[in-house]
Amino acid sequence: MELVFVIAAFLAGFIALRCKLPPLVGFLLAGFALNSAGFHSTETLTVLADLGVTLLLFTIGLKLDVKTLLAKEIWGGATLHNLLSTALFTLALLGFKQLGIGMLADLELMQLALLAFALSFSSTVFAIKALQEKGELNATYGTLAIGILIMQDIFAVLFLTFSTGKIPEITALGLFALPLLRPLMFKVLDKAGHGEMLVLYAIFLALVAGAGLFELVGMKADLGALILGMMLAAHPKASEMSKTLFNLKELLLVCFFLNIGLAEQPTFDGFLMAILLLLLLPIKGLLYYVIFNFSRYRVRTSLLGTLTLFNYSEFGLIVSGMAYKLGWLPGNFLVAIAIAVSLSFLIAAPLNSMGHRLYTEASKWLKEYAPEKLNANDQLIDLGDAKILILGMGRIGTGAYDELVIRYGKQVIGVENREDSALNHRNEGRNVIHGDATDPDFWARVIANHRIKLILLAMPHSQANTFALEQVNLRSFDGKVAAIAKYNDDEELLHELGVDAAFNIYNEAGSGFARHVCEHLEPKIKPI
Repeated sequence: MELVFVIAAFLAGFIALRCKLPPLVGFLLAGFALNSAGFHSTETLTVLADLGVTLLLFTIGLKLDVKTLLAKEIWGGATLHNLLSTALFTLALLGFKQLGIGMLADLELMQLALLAFALSFSSTVFAIKALQEKGELNATYGTLAIGILIMQDIFAVLFLTFSTGKIPEITALGLFALPLLRPLMFKVLDKAGHGEMLVLYAIFLALVAGAGLFELVGMKADLGALILGMMLAAHPKASEMSKTLFNLKELLLVCFFLNIGLAEQPTFDGFLMAILLLLLLPIKGLLYYVIFNFSRYRVRTSLLGTLTLFNYSEFGLIVSGMAYKLGWLPGNFLVAIAIAVSLSFLIAAPLNSMGHRLYTEASKWLKEYAPEKLNANDQLIDLGDAKILILGMGRIGTGAYDELVIRYGKQVIGVENREDSALNHRNEGRNVIHGDATDPDFWARVIANHRIKLILLAMPHSQANTFALEQVNLRSFDGKVAAIAKYNDDEELLHELGVDAAFNIYNEAGSGFARHVCEHLEPKIKPI
């Protein structure tokens, strides 16, 4: 049966990709199609799906700055949104009940409030997938969305604890000693190398030391994986560890999206109720936008953050399932919420893909704050008198920066979308600022001063580089632009967009190695 799942997932994902939709849309549709054909989820598929979510949260933790959760925009925004959305959804459901909607007719006010609470959450899995596919996980709006989602995960833990009456074991107090083990975990990570031992160590931390330990003391397993990841986030190899888990995590998450479609047999009444629940989704999105905008984020950050969170969460299935077991909700709502969650993903996926275009149109009529009044985390960027701009200060961008400083002096500036990474570069003497290079407003500010003569696009994700190149083209930049590419089709696309030079990093690595050898070793070999 698992072989059928693999074939269906591949075919549906491939078709979705060719239709310029995220593959996860195909996986969801494959799950529904298989369910309609009489297939059901298996224990193996469920276990693999759970492992995928656990590894996802661990990798989120590896990239998360704990300070972001302490910002009032994060904890305050998440709390306010949860309270307001639950209250408004309850009123809306109460209104539907008064209109005589069949499935709601027998529900009491507290049951409606419980259903509204389940719908107030957004999907962590979907949001992270959408951000990763666009290469904007560390963008300002990406960081904001992830912070909101983590706070919602904390709310989820509290709900599950109180609703089941299951109090964490007294041994859970020992979890407060975990920070004392951080130096030991750092030392092991230093010695783990760069191969299979690094992967095994990451899996051990996520599934055993994190999820397993937390579950053992009566806490939510996924929260343990997230916290263990956060504890390692400051280590220099945290990014490398995250990359080693990438393919494994992506494969396991296919099982997660398949499992949603396979979860329940669709029914006509459940489908109609799901459509009704989808009518409430714009309320949820509007609340996100208003709260972000009230925190003085730019229109772009508020809008793209809203689109990232514009969905229902798989947590709604967990809440409704637990409520059904406790006798709080009738079982037919499991089907309705499962369909509503899946359909919300199908709606949100293309919206996220078109996010930048939607912002371009919306920015014409949405009111923007004056630059001096913007949130400190969302200020526009001034590049000063620099002549060379490097976007993306990873290993390639850093190497290019150091070489160009030797050639041209202090006319080089780098832009890095991770604040901690930008700070490390500045501590090492480089002129690097924190900024989001995928931001159209950023480009409008940069190109307007006409000082930049050379732009190097060194971001690790091809979509980020191509989007940045499109922004340069829109502003008639008269200097030179060079970009890196991982694959031949990426290189071809960059040339189609008018880049002056595109460098395939794998091909260039080989030729660069050969030049380095010849220049430094000067082998005494005569050419034929």
